[in-house]
Amino acid sequence: VQLQASGGGLVQAGGSLRLSCVASGSTFSRYGMAWFRQAPGKEREFVAAITRSGTSTRYADSVKGRITISRDNAKNTVYLQTNSLKPEDTAVYYCAAAVNYWGPTATYDYWGQGTQVTVSS
Repeated sequence: VQLQASGGGLVQAGGSLRLSCVASGSTFSRYGMAWFRQAPGKEREFVAAITRSGTSTRYADSVKGRITISRDNAKNTVYLQTNSLKPEDTAVYYCAAAVNYWGPTATYDYWGQGTQVTVSS
């Protein structure tokens, strides 16, 4: 499966962005999906994950209440709605797909190219 992320940009603190990740080349509903992020000089970290059907989600503690993951299997797309953004949310955001299992500890088999989110103070 190929993943194409988009929707990043420059936003002021307190603002919102909606990231999208479109999948192609395989049956999207086969995959658990997730978003990760990597800030400059830091390791990549888990942000949010969603099951194949979209009925269950998981979030990193640092984003709970501010970020929502969702998916539309008819559109082969997973979304990340980010609200109340903080400067520390600045990072490259990556979408990823897992064949088996899902969640922060799953092995993600496919990765998108990333989309930059920059939050100014």
